[in-house]
Amino acid sequence: MRNLRIVGRSLLRFSGEDPLPLTATAWDAASNGVICAFGPSESRAVIELKRLHYDRNNAEDRLESIASWDAPCPLPSLAHDSILNLHYFSDSSTSCLVLTGGDIILVRENPLPTEDLVEIVGSVDAGISAAAWSPDDELLAITTQADTLLLMTRDIENLSSIALAPEDVNISSHVSVGWGKKETQFKGKRARVLQDPTLPESIDEGVLSTVDDGAVNISWRGDGAYFAVNSVEQERRRIIRVYSREGQLDSVSEPVDGLEGALSWRPSGNLIASIQRLADRIEVVFFERNGLRHGQFNLRLTPEEIQALTCPIALKWNSDSNVLAVSYSDRVQLWTMSNYHYYLKQELKLPGNSGQTIMCSWHSERPLSLILANSGAFQMLEYLSTTAAGSMAPPNDFGIIASIDGLSLKLTPLRVANVPPPMSLHQLELEHKALDVALSMSGTRMAVLSDMGISIYSLDVRKRPIPLPTLLWSSEVPGGRCPRHLTFVGDEQVFVLTDDWDEEESCLWTNEGEKLIFYGRIEGPGQTSSIASGVDFEKLYVQFVDGALHAVTTEQGGGDSALQSSLSTKFPSFAPEARIVTINEQHISFGLTKSGVLFANERILVRNCTSFVVTPAHLIFTTTQHLLKFVHLTNPDELEVPLDEPQKDERCRAIERGAKLVTVMPTTYSVVLQMPRGNLETIYPRALVVAAIRRNIEAEQYGEAFLVCRSQRVDMNILHDHDPERFITSISKIVAQIKRADHIDLLLSQLRNEDVSETMYKETLKPIDSSTKTKTQHYPIDSKVNRIADAFLAVLGQTQHKEDHLQNIITAHVSKTPPDLEAGLAMIGRLQETESSLTEKAAEHICFLADVNQLYDTSLGIYNLDLALLIAQQSQKDPREYLPHLQSLHDLPPLRRRFKIDDQLGRRTKALTHLKDLEVFEELQAYVRQHGLYPEALKMYQYDSAHLREIMRLYADHLSSNNQHKEAAIAYEYLSDHASAWPCYRSANLWSEALSSATLANIPSSDLTSLATSLAEGLTESKDYLPASTITLDYLNDVPTATKLLCRGCHFAEAVRIAVLHHQAVLIEEVIDPGLIERSGDMTEFLAEMKIQLQAQVPRLKDLRAKKAEDPLAFFDGVTEDANIPDNVSLAPTDTTSGGTFMTRYTNRSGTVNTQSTRKTSKKKRQEERKRARGKKGTVYEEEYLTNSIERLIERINSMHDELQRLVEGLLKRGMRERADAVSNAANEVVSKCNEAVEEMYVEKEKVEGEGVQQGFNGAGFGAVDDMLKPSGADATLWASIEEVNRKREKPIVRGFEKLSLLG
Repeated sequence: MRNLRIVGRSLLRFSGEDPLPLTATAWDAASNGVICAFGPSESRAVIELKRLHYDRNNAEDRLESIASWDAPCPLPSLAHDSILNLHYFSDSSTSCLVLTGGDIILVRENPLPTEDLVEIVGSVDAGISAAAWSPDDELLAITTQADTLLLMTRDIENLSSIALAPEDVNISSHVSVGWGKKETQFKGKRARVLQDPTLPESIDEGVLSTVDDGAVNISWRGDGAYFAVNSVEQERRRIIRVYSREGQLDSVSEPVDGLEGALSWRPSGNLIASIQRLADRIEVVFFERNGLRHGQFNLRLTPEEIQALTCPIALKWNSDSNVLAVSYSDRVQLWTMSNYHYYLKQELKLPGNSGQTIMCSWHSERPLSLILANSGAFQMLEYLSTTAAGSMAPPNDFGIIASIDGLSLKLTPLRVANVPPPMSLHQLELEHKALDVALSMSGTRMAVLSDMGISIYSLDVRKRPIPLPTLLWSSEVPGGRCPRHLTFVGDEQVFVLTDDWDEEESCLWTNEGEKLIFYGRIEGPGQTSSIASGVDFEKLYVQFVDGALHAVTTEQGGGDSALQSSLSTKFPSFAPEARIVTINEQHISFGLTKSGVLFANERILVRNCTSFVVTPAHLIFTTTQHLLKFVHLTNPDELEVPLDEPQKDERCRAIERGAKLVTVMPTTYSVVLQMPRGNLETIYPRALVVAAIRRNIEAEQYGEAFLVCRSQRVDMNILHDHDPERFITSISKIVAQIKRADHIDLLLSQLRNEDVSETMYKETLKPIDSSTKTKTQHYPIDSKVNRIADAFLAVLGQTQHKEDHLQNIITAHVSKTPPDLEAGLAMIGRLQETESSLTEKAAEHICFLADVNQLYDTSLGIYNLDLALLIAQQSQKDPREYLPHLQSLHDLPPLRRRFKIDDQLGRRTKALTHLKDLEVFEELQAYVRQHGLYPEALKMYQYDSAHLREIMRLYADHLSSNNQHKEAAIAYEYLSDHASAWPCYRSANLWSEALSSATLANIPSSDLTSLATSLAEGLTESKDYLPASTITLDYLNDVPTATKLLCRGCHFAEAVRIAVLHHQAVLIEEVIDPGLIERSGDMTEFLAEMKIQLQAQVPRLKDLRAKKAEDPLAFFDGVTEDANIPDNVSLAPTDTTSGGTFMTRYTNRSGTVNTQSTRKTSKKKRQEERKRARGKKGTVYEEEYLTNSIERLIERINSMHDELQRLVEGLLKRGMRERADAVSNAANEVVSKCNEAVEEMYVEKEKVEGEGVQQGFNGAGFGAVDDMLKPSGADATLWASIEEVNRKREKPIVRGFEKLSLLG
């Protein structure tokens, strides 16, 4: 589908008195210059070597002389010497010439003082017939007139000399494939004909062509490992020998009649090309490396051309193996292959005919740069492989593609007929071979450019069937002009770019009616590259080889004046493929260099682009990573290229390897790609599809948007979520546009409470003004489905829609969240009551949408037995089951029937109301006890005090039996049943309520004393000393015991008060003072233990964190970097060894995919949890254990603050100043240590986490924790431990202990 388009051309004619003919050319790959060799001729035995500067304007200044010397022919058999091969070494600025007479000459542009400018470095006495340098410039292959093959180094030292013997034809080392029997191996057609009688009797014998000149040719394979020699053997047949780089004969070609001397080995290495001349045609034939034939194609010459063709034909592949140049005496043809079909893309002619084959030389590094030259003219060309496509702007985006193939033009509108190449919808026969093709804005005109002129055709792609294009008019290009290419502006105006052999500047021509007229000379900063129109076909642009892009004024006319233009943009480097689009009145020029750099004006977008197209809304391009990307067209500085994330971003999509863009059709949201082999693939990228849906929604074309969603499997929720307000207000329009009830059902059934415009189809085009976004967010997403369903019900419930869209109404009810089955069934019930003919259809539809068992239960729930019967008939239920059941319900009274139905459906509360209406209280009590409906029953009888107390009694007994003692006691107190209440309070450990209820119940005093004693003992055991002392004092009248309990709780002031109040001051010395001494000793000892714990744990924690930050691998693995590893142990991962996580690394076990994990068991998990709880020293759990232990200690010292204060004050009051001072100092020391621990733990923790831990994890190969799957079993324990350690903790606050000033 791609054509070759000229994007750079330099023309030069050689003139003067008796000029030397141009005989050889060579590329200088370093500077992209050209080395030209002139002479010798029969009249002048002189060779002149010159460098061509094609960027200079003056023709005389273009040729810079390098050297000139006399070159007499040493062989008397030759009229004059000639150059067989000219090769330039860019690294040493040296030219090597191989002459027919046998001389090998080096010409140094920058010779050293000890070197000559021109030096004959070797000579072959017998003369040379062919020569070729290897692609790496290291070997020179030469064939002599004595049928000898010589291999020489770059220093012209002979490596080997091989005789071209007749016995070589018997060599064929590639017959065997390495397996099977000898007689089954393929040995060519000649061998097969002896065994297979079905083959034709006529087999080629290698008969020479009638015009064979006996020339020898050498061609190297692209990698330099092999080369081929095409020569005539004993004047009987022509054979192709294949040699290895070492000079070993590898294979010989099979006999081919009419084989000529042309030879070119495809650089990719799979084919060797040559020419076969037959009676009625001339073909390019291909051979494999083993010498066997491998296809051919016809050069399509007429019989007259074949008859007149007496000069040998030459072949030359370009460096990337995509273009084959076929050289004749008067022209050169460029052929490409796609889908196993060879296309003639270009035919170039040179002025004059010297009777020699035109010289053709491809650039070694720029695949589409070549030189064409004969004795008097020179042409240097730069090509671009591109498609001739029509407009990509709706509605004219028909996807018209024109492919040039010699005298045929293949036309295919891909939007209408996706015909795979080499076939096409239409094949237009041309009078002259086409150079370029252009299509107009609307696709109704097509221009074809040839050497002779321009032809305009009419197209009609809207008509069915699409007719063949018809010729409207044609016009010749004025003589002497060389057309380059053409383009349309609008639908009628055509512009043609031409070059001239005699002028340096290119010219622009346009049509006036049906005739080409001169438009202007192009004067610019450099050579003209191409012309192009914008994406909208409104302006004409001229591009120059320096990257400048000029906008042409299309109103000027004729004359010999210079073209009026203004600089539009300038790319940083030459970008031969350019597209210009206008967005928001700003021009954006996109250009693609041959190295894959894509520019947007001066900005570099990407560096790995392989092809691109531009639509009015998107820039679409492919990358070397085989991705298709979309860029929304906005201001040039705001163009956003998506990341390589096809799974996350709709603007990026993976494509087949090597695929390139052909065209884009936004109207059908499709993209056509061409694979490397040549076949086409049409895809529908999500970016184009969703963009089309959004455009349709904004135009309120919901019918079109729905069909796009349906055909492209796009979530229907986007119809609402893109613009909720517009959708809700357009329900009537949506119903009218979609029309079909099944399509509306599809829309309703796919609704869900999710905003897909923010999740699946998030808008990637940034709005120009955020205030212009019409989408509102005040609708709660949780009620989205119900809101839409209600809107549809409001519209579909209208008279004009009710009958046609009955099933849509049912679907709207069922699609709600949760499904409103009752409303849908109620509607069917109403239809049933009116005996409507739609009842059966409606029941069938709702059974299709929802579970029929749930529908059956729901129909029973609305107490409609006839509807339940109808639903049951639509199901797979057994009539022997549901008919008796429905009959039994039908026989019951209405209230009893409703109770029975609700009880069966589990609707206990409604069933309870029916029992109340039936006034069967005893049955109701039993039902409440059976199903635990006490709160419902209490609410039901809240105004019936008698029944309420009975229900409350039942509820209290129920709570008591279920160990809900507190609520049971409250219920008993509500019933004034204190005798039942106080045991419940006692069981709930509510001592005050228990004692008060027991007192109100008038229990015996002994029982009350026993109750008080048991409560006090329980509170003492739980170390709740203050309530215990209150009970002991108030109910047991035991002042000494109460005082002791208060002292144990450090309530010394209260103890003193009670002792004095009860006139027992002696207790101060007998009970309170010993209590103070005991508590101060215990407290001092406890604080000392805290201090020792902090002194041991804080430094250990600091040491652990330092080790983990320094070497996390050793911390978790137990392996250091300096560990001695045996030589026979491989550290490289294998196919069966997993990388392991930080859990498996810690266990020193390498997980394998072939062994079963031993950690993911419940037993191992329990063991691991016990290890974690112990936090043993040296384990991975130690850090977590120490951290938690210190935090618990801080919490404990904070909780002891009031107790310590009371103790110190009590000691000081009783004159125990030393003890008070000791306790106060110990407390202050612990608080100080806690503050130091907090600063050490949390400041250091942040530092370690920031600098070491996370870096350590990544550095040790553990990977990011967030990116790993959470493990299970024993691994989960370690995972949880490390997460706990790394969790950001809040710094605890340590309460300060203020020392009394009385202590000094």
